[in-house]
Amino acid sequence: MKPIPEPRHDLSPMEIDAVEVRLYEYNRAVTGRGDGAGLGFVLRDEAGRMIGAAAGYSWAGISELKQMWVDEAYRGQGYGRALLEAFVAEAQRRGVRRVWVASYDFQAPGLYERLGFVRMAEFEGWPDGHVNVILCKTFPADDK
Repeated sequence: MKPIPEPRHDLSPMEIDAVEVRLYEYNRAVTGRGDGAGLGFVLRDEAGRMIGAAAGYSWAGISELKQMWVDEAYRGQGYGRALLEAFVAEAQRRGVRRVWVASYDFQAPGLYERLGFVRMAEFEGWPDGHVNVILCKTFPADDK
């Protein structure tokens, strides 16, 4: 029987992780770079509840911040900046040369720009009436 696409719009986190593992295995085989690792930080309140997080990865000299969120009650108090600075510092410690992030115009592109990220691309109408902004922070090469 020939496999056919099956509608599944609710993949579990385990299924998504399995796809990520297979993609990483392929990418590692093609590039010879097997240094991929998760990269993330969490903020918790006094009760231990998560009030913010920054999550992504580093691999092959780059890093991508895939998600960053701060609970609405804690926004505007420097927590997003603290998460971003911790993420970038860890990426740099790992020898990353570039950190990439996407942010909608109604999220935090200004925060990223204030911390040295540069707009690399803008996609109008993603979603309608808004812009999806791709930003990158590049670190200078070590002169050894």
